[in-house]
Amino acid sequence: MEIDMDVVWLGQPDCHNSALSGGKAANLSRFAASYPVPPGFCLTTAVFDRWAFKQNEAGLPPLVQRILAGACNTLAEQCGTAAPGVAVRSSAVDEDGQTASFAGQYDTFLNIVGDEAISDAVARCWASARSPRVEAYRCQQGLPTHDVRLAVLVQQLIAADISAVAFSANPVTGNTEEIVINASWGLGESIVSGTVTPDTYIVRKSDLSMIKRQIAHKRRMTVLAPNGTREVAVPGVLSDQPVINNTQTIEIARLVLALESETGWPADIECAFKGETLYLLQCRPITTIA
Repeated sequence: MEIDMDVVWLGQPDCHNSALSGGKAANLSRFAASYPVPPGFCLTTAVFDRWAFKQNEAGLPPLVQRILAGACNTLAEQCGTAAPGVAVRSSAVDEDGQTASFAGQYDTFLNIVGDEAISDAVARCWASARSPRVEAYRCQQGLPTHDVRLAVLVQQLIAADISAVAFSANPVTGNTEEIVINASWGLGESIVSGTVTPDTYIVRKSDLSMIKRQIAHKRRMTVLAPNGTREVAVPGVLSDQPVINNTQTIEIARLVLALESETGWPADIECAFKGETLYLLQCRPITTIA
């Protein structure tokens, strides 16, 4: 039987609570009613507290597997397909806050299909909470290395044509009157991991006019593969082409401006175009700007 608060859904009030859903999911949940956020749910910190590292068996306990399978069935119904590819993303309580982002510290798994594979990905997210990488980062940030609490977000994966990271202030210069957009082809992993040099677009906040457009030679892109993703070469015809046009640039700029206005802090977002729709995938404060 599912215990209350074991699973919370993006867009529902309980999911706004970072103590239950972690910082990453709580931020997304607050915007899910107003923006195109892909559907998803959190296996909450309550489950992590009861089970993580408290059993000797490999993988998840049977009760957690049943809870997870039930939520995955509901998500499949929402997505309109029997076995949707999902992103399984760690969401720690103190992640994506105004002082520490934890970007890239906890594990994320993309295009995971089927209950067994999702269960394995959740267990690996849990394990990442005590990885040497996370412990070193927490020490660097002056945060305690014990009693880490982690939720796991399971969310429909958008097979992006274009991915972008956008900032409502210039994260390099600190200029709060500029919006900076980095964009590349395919999924956003190539941008986040640094394996591609993305296009850079700098937009003036006051009138959304283009200040600078730097088109990179884009060699690599991340695409879907069976039970995961892979990096491939960008087709030659696309490698030197602008990734986003003026209309798309303004749409991303308006999105990051709106999120800055709602949150009250300079926003760092991840977003993606699938066809004509711009999806919001993550929103957090820019921690390099006071």
